[in-house]
Amino acid sequence: MSNQTYITEFLLLGFSDIRELQILHFVVFLVLYLAVLTGNLLIIIVIALDHHLHSPMYFFLMNLSILDLGTISVTIPKSMANSLMNTRSISYSGCVAQVFFLVFFAVANFALLTIMAYDRYIAICKPLHYETIMNRRACVQMATSAWIIVTVYSSLHTRNTFAISFCGGNMVDQFFCEIPQLLKLACSDTYLGEVEVLILSACLGLSCFVFLIVSYTQILQTVLRIPSEQGRHKALSTCLPHLIVVSLFVSTGIFAYLKPTSSSPSGLDLMVAVLYSVLPPVMNPIIYSMRNKEIKASLRKLTGWRLFTKN
Repeated sequence: MSNQTYITEFLLLGFSDIRELQILHFVVFLVLYLAVLTGNLLIIIVIALDHHLHSPMYFFLMNLSILDLGTISVTIPKSMANSLMNTRSISYSGCVAQVFFLVFFAVANFALLTIMAYDRYIAICKPLHYETIMNRRACVQMATSAWIIVTVYSSLHTRNTFAISFCGGNMVDQFFCEIPQLLKLACSDTYLGEVEVLILSACLGLSCFVFLIVSYTQILQTVLRIPSEQGRHKALSTCLPHLIVVSLFVSTGIFAYLKPTSSSPSGLDLMVAVLYSVLPPVMNPIIYSMRNKEIKASLRKLTGWRLFTKN
């Protein structure tokens, strides 16, 4: 029986063994990575520099952009480097780091999206109390609490994952160190503790999801009671980008982790992993910049790009 302490590296799943396709994979991922860096950095800079955007909604949006940068930086650079150098290896410590930061950014994303839903609920359903409830101190406390709790959770989750014994070799059937794929390598009698943590995580995630549903149900009920069509449109326009981002994040995550884990690597597993790890960070800046007049105006002032002029 092989113990995990003897493993010094893991072998990740490559997109192709053909050199030309490896280079193509590198180029495609490089373009996506640069697009995410550019889009999210622009949002962060614009919100930081424009005092008109110093409100709770944009404060949380800036945090979301920081998380998007972190999310895509965990997996994409290593995958690009492996394709460029025609290798598949990742060190044991590198795999531990990937698991920690993947869990951290995924859970932090969901927590922040839940907080943003609460912000929209207060803004639309209790507008007279908005400035009192969502003051600067409260926003900083909510964001800080989320980051601290997620850090502790990610540390425990990562420790639990690598406390198991790996009896199935060191071949990870994914282009990054994904927990379900690592559990496939575990001894059957040592991974049950991690499964319990995953079940607890699913329960917590379901609780946040129910909170999101309830919040938006009440938001919709309140919006429908607004007498003017212009008022309804204005209220919905502040929620629509967030709702799209939540739907994208939840749908890709559910699809990735609730689908049956195949016994052998497949192209579908790779595409699903790309879908939930790359697509949300790519789409979030587009969704918010194209649907938000204030950000478009600030970007127009900052860059002068015609892309953000009014259609």
